[in-house]
Amino acid sequence: MLVAGVDSSTQSTKVVLCDADDGTVVGRGSAPHPPGTEADPADWWTALRRAGDGLLDRAAAVGVAGQQHGMVVLDAGDEVIRPALLWNDLRSAGAAAELVRELGGPQWWASETGSVPTASFTVTKLRWLAEHEPASASRAAAVLLPHDWLTWRLLGGTGEHPAPMVTDRGDASGTGYFSPAQDIWLPDVVRAAIGRALRLPRVAGPGEVVGQTAWGAAVSAGTGDNMGAALGLALEPGDVAVSIGTSGTAFAVSEVPADDPSGAVAGFADATGRFLPLVCTINAGLVLSATASLLGTDLDGLSKLALSAEPGAGGITLLPYLDGERTPDRPGATGVLRGLTTRNATRENLARAAVEALLASLADAADRIAAACGTYARVLLIGGGARSSAVRQLAPGIFFSPVSVPEPEEYVALGAARQAAWALAGTPGPPSWPPRPAAAYTGPPQPEIRERHAALRDDTATWNERTGP
Repeated sequence: MLVAGVDSSTQSTKVVLCDADDGTVVGRGSAPHPPGTEADPADWWTALRRAGDGLLDRAAAVGVAGQQHGMVVLDAGDEVIRPALLWNDLRSAGAAAELVRELGGPQWWASETGSVPTASFTVTKLRWLAEHEPASASRAAAVLLPHDWLTWRLLGGTGEHPAPMVTDRGDASGTGYFSPAQDIWLPDVVRAAIGRALRLPRVAGPGEVVGQTAWGAAVSAGTGDNMGAALGLALEPGDVAVSIGTSGTAFAVSEVPADDPSGAVAGFADATGRFLPLVCTINAGLVLSATASLLGTDLDGLSKLALSAEPGAGGITLLPYLDGERTPDRPGATGVLRGLTTRNATRENLARAAVEALLASLADAADRIAAACGTYARVLLIGGGARSSAVRQLAPGIFFSPVSVPEPEEYVALGAARQAAWALAGTPGPPSWPPRPAAAYTGPPQPEIRERHAALRDDTATWNERTGP
């Protein structure tokens, strides 16, 4: 029996076709998405059909994991009103601050929704829509997340053909109007954000079959991309996963919900009935690609240059907030380079500074997870950035921990496939697929690198915001 998992990310759609019994991947497909921080959902559907050509129709069950937070607003006829605002669209930063003030402050949000919303969260985008596009807001009748909309399309939903609108508690927990602790929507928060009630999708249970495709395959509830990755990695308490993709994330499975009024830790739910405290950074893999471009090389070349330099990059420290930042919450921030002199201005040192900066930022994120739900025994490094030899070799010293790097795999899509297999089997828990092979890395701690990063981060807290775009 075969199952398909879909990863609809910011940049592309990936599909894996797996054996339902052991997770062996027997087929793969991918298709790109147009760039930008907003997107026509129809482009996701086109990419899904292209990526899944010859794969989806062989699957007995399908699951979709999608980029979190994106706002898909529909009118009364279930037609998309405007391009979806994606997680990395930060234009709603002012709206986030307004909502936090209006509805009881950070502690209220952390207690009621698990998270203090930043510009990434769907609820802030609803407020932005109400303030900046009132005509669109007045037409809005329903709001979905990207994975919800794709699941709806798989179930046959169009403006002319109704279909169930469903989500799961994992992806719902990133909206800002769902309570992970109580597993309920908070419709009053939606009304406060946009000024009217909206139709929200039904929250399906873990492992539930929510309907069928046109070819008769079962469709699982789907989930958010980070929840899918946790399921694909078979993450357990005591592990912290650090993903280096377009964004950076650190997340861990927990038996209890997070409640962090500082806003740094998002108190998400996972896809299995537990919780998934998560810290997200806007800047991750693009820090490496931007530096590689600046140095006239590719990512492999950047890695070789970085490994040719000494630890500490000759005294150069980079603050890697090139596109604003979410953790810490500095939407107007820019990158800052400190310590550059005529003596240390080499391609090797600049490359090393970029890798160290990326890892120091993500190590800060992992430390916040540990503070929220306990220390971790190991770091699992995944995502495209984990393929960098420099990232793998420098990570243990900057995380102060052994690092495990599972073999490259589409773990978000794999998690979606595992959820589909769970729905197909109808068992109390997901199938126990064998773990992927992993490489282990160790190294002496490099506290001075973390200290220099922290000093630059803290010194620029006010200046960077004041002089940013």
